[in-house]
Amino acid sequence: MKYVLDTSIVIEGIASDEIKNNKIKGTILIPHQVVAELEHQANQGLEIGYLGLEELQKLQDLKKKKKISLEFIGERPTIDQIKLAKTGGEIDALIRQLAFEHKATLITADKVQAESARVFGLKVKFIEMEKPKIKTELEKLFDKNTMSLHIKEDCYVYAKKGMPGKWELKKLKKKLDTKEVQTIAKDIVEKTRMDKKSFIEISRRGSTILQYKNFRVVITKPPISDGWEITAIRPIKKLNLDDYNLDEKILNRIKERAQGILVAGETGSGKSTFAQAVAESYVKNNKITKTVESPRDLQLTDNITQYSKNFTSSEEIHDILFLSRPDNLIFDEIRDTPDFKLYIDLRLAGSSCLGVLHSASPVDAVQRFIGRLETGMIPSVLDTILYMESGKISKILTLRMLVKVPTGMTEQDLARPVIEVREFETDKLEYEIYSYGEETVVIPIESKREITGIEKLAIKQIEDELSKYGKINVEIVSQNKIILYAKPGKIPDIIGRAGSNIDYLERKLGLKIDVREMKVRKDPVNFHIEETKKNIVFQFDEKFVNKKADFYADNFFVLTAMVGYKGEIKINKKSEIGKKILFALDTEKKVEVLI
Repeated sequence: MKYVLDTSIVIEGIASDEIKNNKIKGTILIPHQVVAELEHQANQGLEIGYLGLEELQKLQDLKKKKKISLEFIGERPTIDQIKLAKTGGEIDALIRQLAFEHKATLITADKVQAESARVFGLKVKFIEMEKPKIKTELEKLFDKNTMSLHIKEDCYVYAKKGMPGKWELKKLKKKLDTKEVQTIAKDIVEKTRMDKKSFIEISRRGSTILQYKNFRVVITKPPISDGWEITAIRPIKKLNLDDYNLDEKILNRIKERAQGILVAGETGSGKSTFAQAVAESYVKNNKITKTVESPRDLQLTDNITQYSKNFTSSEEIHDILFLSRPDNLIFDEIRDTPDFKLYIDLRLAGSSCLGVLHSASPVDAVQRFIGRLETGMIPSVLDTILYMESGKISKILTLRMLVKVPTGMTEQDLARPVIEVREFETDKLEYEIYSYGEETVVIPIESKREITGIEKLAIKQIEDELSKYGKINVEIVSQNKIILYAKPGKIPDIIGRAGSNIDYLERKLGLKIDVREMKVRKDPVNFHIEETKKNIVFQFDEKFVNKKADFYADNFFVLTAMVGYKGEIKINKKSEIGKKILFALDTEKKVEVLI
C-alpha cells in the first residue's frame, strides 16, 4: 500500500504515531514540495516548520527499524509556489497530482485538502486531530497559586505566586539550557494546534503568541530577544461584579448609565479580569456582547463572540461590528492610533463600549485621547474612567462638558467650553480640560489652600452680614472671587429681587460672589486616635479602606485624605495641618471625620 503525506499531517506529527500503532503499513511517499515548505517555515523562524522537520526525522528512524518503506518524490517547487501555499493552494495541488500519478492514498489533517482530493477521485485518509489528553511540560510547572511562569535559557525558572497586587516571585527549579526551553516551546505549540479550543494568535520570525486553554503564552527567540524565552500567564480566579463589592451607585452607572467606559491601570492591576466580569454581567442582563482583542485572552462564556485584530484589519472589524450591532462591546486593549480610531468611531455611532488601556494615572487615560479627536467631542466618547490598582477600583472619574469661566480665572468674557473631570463618589472637581491659545490644557484643580488672616476677616464679615439667612459656608477661590454655599431655601433671599442683595454685597466687599447650594453633610464616623513620636494616627473600621475622609476641626474643614489599606491615616505632627488638629484636640474642640 502506498501513502502520500501532505504538509498538514507531517506538521501535526500524526503519521509516526499511526505507524507505531500499526494503523499505517507499506510505502510512505514524501513529496519534495512538503520538505521545501517546511524548510521555508523553519527559515522564517516558525515553530511549525521545526515540528514538521522533526516528524520527517522520526519517519527515517521508523524506516531504519523496517517499520515502513520511505521515498521522496516529485520536484522541488519554485519560490512563488511556496509563497502561494497558504493563499493559493499551489503546494496542495502539486501533492494531489503526485498522489494521482503514484496511485497512492493521500493522508491529510487538512479538511479542505481532503475534500479537494475527493473531487478528483483520489483515495483519502483524513485524520482529525484529537484533543491532547496529557498535560504539557508547561502546565506541569503550574500549581493552583501560580499566576505566571518566566522561563529563559540558561536561567532559573521563576513563578509569580499569589493574586494581582499581592504576589511574590519564587525560584522553581534548576537552570534550563537552550534545548530544554526549545522542547517546552515546541510541545506547547504542538498541543495548541491539536486542541480545537486553542489557537496560535501570532507566529513571526522571532516570536509566537498563542492561547492554550486558559494559558496565554509568549515565546521569543533571537533575533528579537537575546535568547529563548517563554512567558506563560494564567488567570488565578474568575471574578464577577459582585466580588468587587461595588457601591450600588457605581454598579448602576456601569450597567445602565455609562456608555463610554475606560478601564485603566498599570500592567497587572486587574484590568482584563474586571473587563471579563463586566462582560459576563452584560450577558446575564440579556445583552448581546462581543469583544475585540489583540490577542484573544479573555476567559468568557461561549455566548460572547471574541474577535481578534491579529487576523483581520480595523476596517473589517469596523464593518462586522456595525452590521452585527452588539448591545455592548469590550475592547481589550486599546494600544495604537487605529485602535483609538475604532473605539471613537464605535462610540460616536452610539455603541456602548468598554475599553481597556494601560495608564499610569486616571487622568492619563483621558490625555491619550487628546489630539486624536476634537477636545469638545471627548465627553461624547468617554463618560467614565475606572482606574484599577491591585485588582480593585481605586478611583472613578466622570466627564461632562460645560460653558464656564475656568477655575482661577475671574472675568466673565473668558468663559469657554470646559470639560470637567470629577471624582464620581464625592463629585469633587479634579481637573479641567479646555483650549488655551493653540493648545489643549489639562489643569489639576488644587485642594483648598491655607486661608490668610485677611481672608478670615472677609469670611467673618460675610457671615455677619448674612447671619439672618441661617448657616452659610464661604470658599475663597481667588483674591477677587468667593463661593457662597447656602441651604436651597435661603438662596433666593440671599440673591434678592433681580440680584439686588448680592450686587450690594459684591460692591461692599469688592468681590465676585458665586452662590451655590450647600450639600448636606453625612454623619461623622467613629475613629480611634493614637499618637506616635512623629504622627497622629487615625484608625478606622476596615470597611473604609481606600475611601476618602474629610477632616473637620470645630466645624471648619481641615483636609481630605485616603484611608490606607491598614485602615489608617497618618498626619505629621509638625505639619500645619497636624498642628491644627493637635490644637483642636488639646483645647477639646470637636474633631469630626466624614467618609
